[in-house]
Amino acid sequence: MKLKKLVLTGALLTGLAATAWADVNVGVTLSATGPAASLGIPEKNTVALLPKTIGGQKINYIVLDDASDTTQAVTNTRKLIAENKVDVIIGSSITPNSLAMIDPVAESQTPMISLGASAAIIEPQDAKKHWVFKTPQNDIMMALAIAEHMAANGVKTAAYIGFSDAYGEGWAKEFGKAAELKKIKLVANERYSRNDTAVTGQVLKIMAAKPDAVLVGGSGTPAALPQKTLKERGYAGKYYQTHGVANADFLRVGGKDVEGTFLPAGPVLVADQLPASNPVRKSAMAYIQAYEAAYGKGSVSTFGGHAWDAGHLLEVAIPEALKKGQPGTPAFRSALRDAIEGVKEMAGAHGIFNMSPQDHLGLDQRARVMVKIENGHWKYQPAK
Repeated sequence: MKLKKLVLTGALLTGLAATAWADVNVGVTLSATGPAASLGIPEKNTVALLPKTIGGQKINYIVLDDASDTTQAVTNTRKLIAENKVDVIIGSSITPNSLAMIDPVAESQTPMISLGASAAIIEPQDAKKHWVFKTPQNDIMMALAIAEHMAANGVKTAAYIGFSDAYGEGWAKEFGKAAELKKIKLVANERYSRNDTAVTGQVLKIMAAKPDAVLVGGSGTPAALPQKTLKERGYAGKYYQTHGVANADFLRVGGKDVEGTFLPAGPVLVADQLPASNPVRKSAMAYIQAYEAAYGKGSVSTFGGHAWDAGHLLEVAIPEALKKGQPGTPAFRSALRDAIEGVKEMAGAHGIFNMSPQDHLGLDQRARVMVKIENGHWKYQPAK
């Protein structure tokens, strides 16, 4: 009898020890190849810098490449949930992929932190998007920054050319609203594919409309194509891009054709140029220093910063979730979702995060600055 009791006690203790030390599995699907690779690569590099232990628990990162493809992003998501039994998913890099991932994460009740930009990923909040968060700034926040800058610099008419997908459509909608608010007339509205090699027809229509400024609604290196074509055709107005181009690859591909371009970006892009009083400077510099120590000076992009902020959210939320459940269980996933939603005053690479049931981004105006491309570098433009 005593022996049986000892065996049972031993088994119980072994079980408790195993439970106590269950790993937290973080699934990651990123666009490390394909048209959005200039976003996915720095994000993948950043995941390698995220903490390997949080709240005394070992963290495993299972990283997959979705090749900038929506179908592959969904396949990766289902694999991470079914085979790897992940507790949370980070990704994807782009809006179309992230939107497609919402169904599988909601079905499995697995929290997801998207690195895609569109507000449509988290809005309007419903039973499915209840499980979804994101770290990049919403389009409307950045569109307003562009429209305000245009108006302050004498722009009365503008043209728009953007991707023919959820990113481009989202930007067309939000910029349309922002332009109307600032009394800027939209005189041309064109689209192109991320994989297109020519946009001559669209550019000719824009040129015919004679706008004071052109906004390109694209991300990564494919956003350089309309601007290069406009330059070739002699367009001499003002050029604007979205925060989707804030990396060195865009500068490299765009070259002299993107000189003088204005864009809104997260403070991390020009952190070392910000005044000491800027509330994001210190946390943005912490990311830059960590990334450059691993990958070399000048290697940072804003996209990696979104992955850093996703990791930081988990660093804050996981210890709270561990009080309610063990990794690998529905209780833990639910508690982790609640804990992410409860994050307050978290200083990240891009801004100060204050999540709530109504706001699964949690950023405010402190998460944006205006930047100009000067001599192949990003130059901070202080608000006038």
